[in-house]
Amino acid sequence: MHAQSFLIQALVYLAAGVVSVPIAKRLGLGSVLGYLIAGLVVGPFLLNLVGPQGDVVKFAEFGVVILLFLIGLEVRPSALWEMRTSIFGLGLAQMLASAAVVGAVALVLGADWRVAVAAGLILAMSSTAIVLQNLEEKGLRQGPVGEAAFGVLLFQDLAVIPLFALLPLLADGQHAASVAAAAPPTLLEGLPDWLRIVATLGAVAGVVIGGRYLTRPVFRFIAAARLREIFTASALLLVVGVATLMEVVGLSPALGAFLAGVVLAESEFRRELETDIEPFRGLLLGLFFITVGAGLNVGLVLQHWVLIPALTLGLMAIKALAMWGVGLVFGKTRRDAATVAVSLAQGGEFAFVLLTFVVGAHVLNQDQAGLATAVVALSMALTPIAFVLHERLVLNRASAQSEPERLPFDDGAPDAIVAGFGRFGQIATRLLTANEFKVVLLDSSIEQIDLIRRFGWPVHYGDASRLDLLRAAGAGKAKLLLVAIDDKDKAVELVKAATEYFPNLTILARAFDRRHAYELIKAGADDLERETFESALAFGKKALLRLGLSERRAKQAATLFRDHDKALFKRLAPVYGEEERYIMATRDSRATMEKLLQAEMRRLSAEEAQEADNDIAEVKQAEVAGRRS
Repeated sequence: MHAQSFLIQALVYLAAGVVSVPIAKRLGLGSVLGYLIAGLVVGPFLLNLVGPQGDVVKFAEFGVVILLFLIGLEVRPSALWEMRTSIFGLGLAQMLASAAVVGAVALVLGADWRVAVAAGLILAMSSTAIVLQNLEEKGLRQGPVGEAAFGVLLFQDLAVIPLFALLPLLADGQHAASVAAAAPPTLLEGLPDWLRIVATLGAVAGVVIGGRYLTRPVFRFIAAARLREIFTASALLLVVGVATLMEVVGLSPALGAFLAGVVLAESEFRRELETDIEPFRGLLLGLFFITVGAGLNVGLVLQHWVLIPALTLGLMAIKALAMWGVGLVFGKTRRDAATVAVSLAQGGEFAFVLLTFVVGAHVLNQDQAGLATAVVALSMALTPIAFVLHERLVLNRASAQSEPERLPFDDGAPDAIVAGFGRFGQIATRLLTANEFKVVLLDSSIEQIDLIRRFGWPVHYGDASRLDLLRAAGAGKAKLLLVAIDDKDKAVELVKAATEYFPNLTILARAFDRRHAYELIKAGADDLERETFESALAFGKKALLRLGLSERRAKQAATLFRDHDKALFKRLAPVYGEEERYIMATRDSRATMEKLLQAEMRRLSAEEAQEADNDIAEVKQAEVAGRRS
């Protein structure tokens, strides 16, 4: 049947997803492949239950926009600068290498050089939605693999803008007049080039300035109303507004949403925005994957049942090999480079847009674009399968462990929650339990949990920075949170979340160094301990004893050093982040501390010498008194 009602379409899409995704997950294929299969089944080329997809596809593509916004919320501007090598180094290298190899193969197959260049650039793109969803499900979103993949994908999103300007130049002279008509329509059409450039830069500047200075007071005003649905509507309004603004000036809506997310990454409302928008992301991305599956032209694939699968597998192999080589050149391990390569081996969402664009610009003809569209869609459908095979054949060889059993949380209020049960957290926990305090233990390391549970410790598995896990652990009733996890960024993230959502908790945090300590204090930690400070101080005290100092002088030196360092830590807090001022202040304080220590040691030495003289005098007096008696 042909669906004439949007409600019927929604019913079909939701039913297809609800049925197929749990089955795919149960078979170990992942949710993305489940959505793709659902779309393939209900699409126009098999059961044809949904009819024309135009409006639904546009609606579903908004899931990618929301995904990029949420990713932006996770990326602080400073972290984005730190990723410049992954974005502009690894990303550019991957694009050029993939485009060059794909274009060369197209030339060998007899394509015109213009077609080869266009195909190479378009097919070098990868699917942001599929890659990030796969990495998230496999727990690889954070770390070297996730950072590398995200950097490449972000560069590809940036590259879409110049590609719209570059690809029409590949059209032959006969069709040059048609190029302008092929470009995506914007409100800036017909304006002088300089004015369009100014408008585009103004839109970007508006997003940055508005996100930094206007959204916070607006969100504070809305939050004061204490209506959750209005805050959610405001978050969606922000994303839709930014995406619309970017589209009006001819930029990628997804890229604009990402920029807005980055600007708001330091906002106190970041977590609230993530929590409110997350359900829409999952639902709309699922709908997007279903539309991709429904858009796969089964008839064309069956017509070219050898050519299209061969081109698809060839494309995935070429892109994987190119990315693997680039990853090795940029210092990635073989395992990480292979994982990134398999993740990015498919075609991307923007390929569909660009293929339509180059057909209108007469760079590719309709048959060539149809063939490329089928190859891209099939490669996207095969990516979850390829990743599952890679996971079982490569990743699981390195780590054959399964997720630990989920232990139920005890009823009642714990006295303390310990996040991170490694060498640091264990000592603090043993001290608490020895004094009969009730403690809940959280850790995210499978290896550590498997080992510790053998010793009888009931450690719960999970990411302690997740609000749902903290609530389940009893954070709303506990008195104390001990942050002892190994990941610096996760520790800061956990402290921020706990400070915001559980104000009843007193937070003690383990810091790796002085810089990390400042970040934790800024995030809201009530007190902290640098993990090596006290042990290093005790170590230094033993060294002083071995070098001949008395117990008293060694102890006084350690105490003076501790007191001065704590005072220095508080005094330098206002200038942390200003590199030059911080370094100069630290150098001056170090010189001051050394002078104080030296003066104190001289004073103690004089006191000890005087005490020794007094002891000698007392002994002599006793001897004289003895002789007289």
